[in-house]
Amino acid sequence: MSVRTRFAPSPTGYLHIGGVRTALFCWLFARRHGGQFILRIDDTDQQRNVEEALQPILDGLRWLGIDWDEGPEVGGPHAPYFQSQRLPIYQEAVRRLLKSGHAYWDFATPEEIQAEREAAQAEKRPFVYSRRFMAETEADAARFRAQGRQGVVRLKMPREGKLVINDLIRGPVEFEWSQEQDHVIQRSDGTVLYHLASAVDDHEFGITHVIRAEEHLSNTPRQVFILQSLGYEAPQFAHLPVVAEPGSKVKLSKRKLDKYLKNRDFAELMELGQKIAQKIGHAASSELFNPVIVDFYKVVGFLPDAIVNYLALLGWSLDDKTEHFTREELVRVFSLDRVNKAPASFDPKKLLAFQQRHMREVPISQKVEMVIPYLRRAGWIPGEVSADLRGKIARVVEAAGDRLRVAGEILNYPEFFVADEDLPYDEKDVAKRLQQPGVAEILQRLEGVLREAEPFTASHLETLIHQWTEREQLSLGQVVHPLRVAVTGRSVGFGLFDTLAILGRDTVCRRLQLAREKFAASAAKPAPESA
Repeated sequence: MSVRTRFAPSPTGYLHIGGVRTALFCWLFARRHGGQFILRIDDTDQQRNVEEALQPILDGLRWLGIDWDEGPEVGGPHAPYFQSQRLPIYQEAVRRLLKSGHAYWDFATPEEIQAEREAAQAEKRPFVYSRRFMAETEADAARFRAQGRQGVVRLKMPREGKLVINDLIRGPVEFEWSQEQDHVIQRSDGTVLYHLASAVDDHEFGITHVIRAEEHLSNTPRQVFILQSLGYEAPQFAHLPVVAEPGSKVKLSKRKLDKYLKNRDFAELMELGQKIAQKIGHAASSELFNPVIVDFYKVVGFLPDAIVNYLALLGWSLDDKTEHFTREELVRVFSLDRVNKAPASFDPKKLLAFQQRHMREVPISQKVEMVIPYLRRAGWIPGEVSADLRGKIARVVEAAGDRLRVAGEILNYPEFFVADEDLPYDEKDVAKRLQQPGVAEILQRLEGVLREAEPFTASHLETLIHQWTEREQLSLGQVVHPLRVAVTGRSVGFGLFDTLAILGRDTVCRRLQLAREKFAASAAKPAPESA
């Protein structure tokens, strides 16, 4: 039998990192065994579903390279792949469960159910519904309806014995039937609940392995009961460990953004994202700007392969030393018997380290294509990129090296792309490096030297400036620090001589002149104390 796995998100919001990890494990298992990966949309809860939330889920999975063999926008022999469009199938399953006696119409009000629950709590005993308002015949149902009651359909769960499932991650797991409630499977309006729909669809789609988060482990007894009562074979189950907050066993939640903003483990990642978001005009306060959802990493400029590599290690490992995997390697070696039971702690710093490692392997030409959209969104380059501009971008990318951890960090280098009059200057660096006695004169003389420099290459400029500094009996610091601030607006960046060569003679000389004109008048002011 061919392996068939499924990922079944509910479109209630953006794609959560924990959900992606589940989808990835389902995808890897299916690909490892030459099977099929199915995407199903579990949208039975129409009150919580958001129509516009579906597309980001589809786009996020595609961006990560987690493709599906059947599902939305792909189709397949088991269409439709939206539970909201499969109601007749579920209602027929409910009818069969009623007929076989594995389900019943119940006419208790929510208040009556709650009263029984409170009585059980008061008597310190487990709550088990009395089935007092169960309609065993059509006459019973008619009598209850005549009283103005509305009926729901409940499972008639066993009251003794146990269910044992062999979880592929946790081993044998036992459930006492007496602890299970008579769960509602159909509402009074005829719509069905998730547990019924999910179990029926797993059979209808031929799912062989249900790989899902451990929070669904408690749902397993009622779903197995539904499948067995309908005469279906249950799939094999594998319940993954929870994706937890950094250094914790508490589940990572996209609703805790305020908490994570104050978490030092998230600090570097959040600061990185905020800077990029600001420069491309993205609202850093939006729901999208949340490191617990996939779209955050897409916006910032992470590599999908880096995220896939890191997420694969959240709860799974090949051995105690191998961490770096290509996608093809993961498909070849992934197995459920190497998945841990313990919560997997999400580490933002480690994810960023994986990103840096994968980024080093990306060719310069590919990095150029990655950064161009950010430069466009910032308004620093035109829509059409000429060959000369593309070459310049490539030189900046190459010179930045490991400083370019994510594609969006190209925006840390406005000096190469903005007009001279738009160059931002760091006030502290200007005060410390430019607004000092004698600096304007040094830069003026240096400008004359640079105008005659030939060739205008990094290696030649380095030799030239060192020699000129010695002849002028100046320290190197007296020259290179003001020079950098004058042409880039700040005192930090990659190699100064690479910077000068990329900017070119005309831009460098023009900015030296502008810096003198703009800041020389303030040269008499004392510089602030530096740390």
